[in-house]
Amino acid sequence: MLTLRKSEERGLADFGWLNSHHTFSFGNYFDPKHMGFGPLRVINEDRVQPGQGFGTHSHRDMEILSWVLEGALEHKDSMGTGAVIRPGEIQRMTAGTGVTHSEFNASNSELVHFLQIWIIPDRSGHEPGYEQHAFTQEDLADRWALVASNHPSGKAVKIHQDANLYVTRLPSGHELTHLTDKARRLWLHVARGAVTLDGARLDAGDGVAISAVDQVSVRADTDAEVLLFDMTA
Repeated sequence: MLTLRKSEERGLADFGWLNSHHTFSFGNYFDPKHMGFGPLRVINEDRVQPGQGFGTHSHRDMEILSWVLEGALEHKDSMGTGAVIRPGEIQRMTAGTGVTHSEFNASNSELVHFLQIWIIPDRSGHEPGYEQHAFTQEDLADRWALVASNHPSGKAVKIHQDANLYVTRLPSGHELTHLTDKARRLWLHVARGAVTLDGARLDAGDGVAISAVDQVSVRADTDAEVLLFDMTA
């Protein structure tokens, strides 16, 4: 079963310094039909103006991932972490028992465009933690690269939930198949370009909820960057 979530149907927050599209209910955007999907709670597509950002604020009991599409995102937190995240790098922050952090555009001249992803953890009270790993073009091209998992391998960061996040940069005309279990839930998000999934055209910003399937195949209609979540039901 596939349920399409078109880009233009998402919630929108535009504060001038921040333009954010919300796949699921977030902040002042509330839609009881879109509160999340399985443990996936937030996919926000954020564009932050040069020199601007999110001041220090707190989180708890959430697995927070950032995937940068353009520009550079500067991160500081109460654990003493200071880092800059660039395209091809995955950042994981376990909020756990509580953490404060800030996120700013690291550039004074260029926009930063990134995906902020929240996953509900398997339990409350995890120790706060941070990881950041870089993936090359070769790591991501023409394959489902595992970038976050409860059982990470390679360069993937660890999240505290039965969920796997894969990313691919798929050249135009190429096709990828992902094998799974019918009992699991999948969410596919097109970050850039256009793809076809089961005959449906998906453009940048589109997402689709997938359930009761044992495989999913994606064909790139243009060069595309796609995220695929494979999660417990």
